[in-house]
Amino acid sequence: MSDTTPTLLELTLDEVEETTRRSLIRHGAGHDVSALVARAVRVAEGNGNRICGLYYLESYCLQLESGRIDGVAEPVVTNDRPGAVRVDGRLGFAQSAFAAGFPAAVDAARTNGICGMSVEHTHTCTSLGYFTEQFAREGLLAIGATNASPRVSPPGGSVPVLGTNPIAMAVPDGDGGIALQFDFSTSAVALGKITMAAAAGEEIPLGWAVDAEGIPTSDPEAALAGSLVSAGGYKGYGISLMVELLAGAMTGCRLSADVPPLKTTDGQPHDLGQFYIVIDPTSYSGRGFHDRLKALGESITSQPGARLPGAGRVPSDPVTVEGPVWARVLELAGD
Repeated sequence: MSDTTPTLLELTLDEVEETTRRSLIRHGAGHDVSALVARAVRVAEGNGNRICGLYYLESYCLQLESGRIDGVAEPVVTNDRPGAVRVDGRLGFAQSAFAAGFPAAVDAARTNGICGMSVEHTHTCTSLGYFTEQFAREGLLAIGATNASPRVSPPGGSVPVLGTNPIAMAVPDGDGGIALQFDFSTSAVALGKITMAAAAGEEIPLGWAVDAEGIPTSDPEAALAGSLVSAGGYKGYGISLMVELLAGAMTGCRLSADVPPLKTTDGQPHDLGQFYIVIDPTSYSGRGFHDRLKALGESITSQPGARLPGAGRVPSDPVTVEGPVWARVLELAGD
């Protein structure tokens, strides 16, 4: 039997970022927009988040060509109320829309103690935690929510009506760093893990998905034809509904049931929203917040093997990338 394991290449994050940037420009994205998206891809790869890194680049490029993404859209920021920042992404990338509204949201949170930032009418943001951690580095606690195309059925049902609906939180450590952070889908697993298993011809664990009849399945193809399930049953379902209202209803964008498939080349723009709750902890308990955060962390890390999620994370550089994936990236870049 021949070995079909893909060749792994070792690449620096600079190579990943620069080649991604050139690929996006070559397919119609503006230079500033391409730089912002390429930085997000770099961070994802450095964190080992393959699903939100180079894995998504082909989709970005092909949808730029087809017009599903406006690669030169100029976001519009409004701040009509002191604690409410709205960004109209104008059907462009979420990364550029977020960057446009970020300074206003930081100022509003520091001035008012809390701010809501609505990022509206954009392409999928891919990695939600990439955005919340930017607030944390400014000393602000941030909670983010976004939705996606319908992939999750309600408990007891078999028809997908919710997205994987991730929620993320990043907490500042008081010294310009991040004390803890998490970013996870409210489905039992991210959709990308199902699609990657299908592409590799591998089974998935029971408990991730059901088939079109609502029966639990280990076949990724049957899962893709059926639906994912919520993490933790009714508990995850409740959190997913909260995310749906924040990301869809609060932003005035699509509910998951109305979101077109995310990775197909042609079709309507995603028109997705993200909603961020941004808090200046010192506006409430002052330094007491960080004292209690430290005490909480020590109560956890004093236990062998226990840790705060995302604490002390250091990006890998260089990173390993599958040979066929990198070959496609080079093709997209025109190399």
